[in-house]
Parts: sequence; structure tokens; C-alpha cells
Amino acid sequence: MAITAADVNKLRQETGAGMMDCKKALTEADGDFEKAKEVLRKQGQKIADKRADNTTAEGIVLAHVSEDGTSGKVISLACETEPVSKVADFQNLAMAVMSTAVATHATDKAALLATPQADGRTLQDHITDLMGKIGEKVEVASFETVTGDKVVSYIHSNGKLGVLVGLTNTNGTDVTEVGKDVAMQIAAMKPVALDKDGVDATIVEREIEIGKEQARQEGKPEAMLEKIALGKLNKFYKENTLLNQEFVKDNSLTISQLLEKTSKGLTISSFKRVAIG
Repeated sequence: MAITAADVNKLRQETGAGMMDCKKALTEADGDFEKAKEVLRKQGQKIADKRADNTTAEGIVLAHVSEDGTSGKVISLACETEPVSKVADFQNLAMAVMSTAVATHATDKAALLATPQADGRTLQDHITDLMGKIGEKVEVASFETVTGDKVVSYIHSNGKLGVLVGLTNTNGTDVTEVGKDVAMQIAAMKPVALDKDGVDATIVEREIEIGKEQARQEGKPEAMLEKIALGKLNKFYKENTLLNQEFVKDNSLTISQLLEKTSKGLTISSFKRVAIG
């Protein structure tokens, strides 16, 4: 059957796909709109499969904190190129991902992606559709949650870095300001854990080996290497665990001391730092 411009435009309005893609899909489907939509979906899946190993170094990070301030979510929707990260379809999809996360209380990325949308298709289906439209890889690169007596969020000005920090033992004190300071500390200083107990064992082993090798290169006696390496490990903890880091705004205080100064017993339950690129 003949495919009219009105048919192409109708499919474009319903799917958001490009005019030529819509025309090809309708032609392949002999004018059947539902079959044409399926053709477009398969096109998205082909692109997803073809570009599965591509690097996604651009995108957007969004954060949301509940009305009562006790829980927060942060997501990153990533793509391959900066121009795609700026288009309305991509931005709208990022907001849909966050809205879904908030509405469903999903606890992990797999559950989030499997959540049905208004049309009955999953969030992952919608992401795949967008890949078909724009011709490059799109993925939910990160989805993290934090809870606490008070959760504070921070999104960096470039929109590609976000932090959630959960504070506990607030004792009725307004800790919003210190929470913001700590969130910006996390953004800038990239702590690997809250304190030394939270540092992964493989990182500890690596740092000890690095410390030994550095001491060895400096000509230190073999019998002293372990002790020297442990000294260097303590320095690593001070520089790379949040509670032990010096506060960027006032290096006379550690983050732990800053919290105690703000309110006795105030501490951090957990934090998440999500970055693209």
C-alpha cells in the first residue's frame, strides 16, 4: 500500500522516531502501524546489541530526596556523546527514570529497569527505543539509595556528578548546611569509604604492597618494610576515608570533628558519589 506523508507524521508523533525511520518502518510493515512500531523497536535493539561495548562518558546525574528528608536516590543516565545528553528526549528519559525510582521504591537497578511504564512496556524498553532513535548507546549507569535521619543531596554544576549523604544522630539539630558541606567534600575529595573499616580488603592489600615497594626502592631494610607500609596505610586512611579526611573549608578539623562540633554524636550513616566520565 502507498505510504502517505500523513501516515509517516502520525507514526513519528506516536514514537518520536525520525521521519525516514518511520517511512522505512511503515513500508516494511505494509502500512500496519503496530507492526511498524515493532520494526522501530527491533531497530533500537539492533543498535543496543551493536553498541553494547561502547563507552558512555556523557550524560546526566539526578538526585531526589524524600519530603521528610530521610531517604534519597541518585541516578545517572549515560550516553556516548555530549550533544545527545542535551536533547529533550534524553533529558526527559532521565527524569522518567528518576520518577520511576521514586514512585516504585525500587531497591536496585535490575528492578528499576524492569518496572512497567504507562504503556505497559518496561523502562528498559523505553531506553532501547531511544537508542533506536538516536543511534548510540544509552544506559542507566548508576542507581543508588541512601537513608538516614537527614539525607542531603548535591549536584555539581556540570550535571555529571551527584552526591547523597545520610546523617544520623541529628538530635533535632538542623544539619542541612553541614550536610551540604560534607556532600561537596565527597564530590571533591572522592573518599573510598566512610572509615577504615569500610575500605575493601583488596584496596588495603594493594596499598600495603605499594608501601613496601616504595620503602624497598628507598633502600629501607627488608625487616622494616611491613612497619613502614602500615604507616603509609594509616596515611592512606586519613586521606581517603571520609570521617578522617581534613575538612576542605577548614583543615584544622577532620570531617568527624566537624560533625561532632555541629551536634554531639552526629555522624554519617552512608554516602554515595555518582559521576559520569
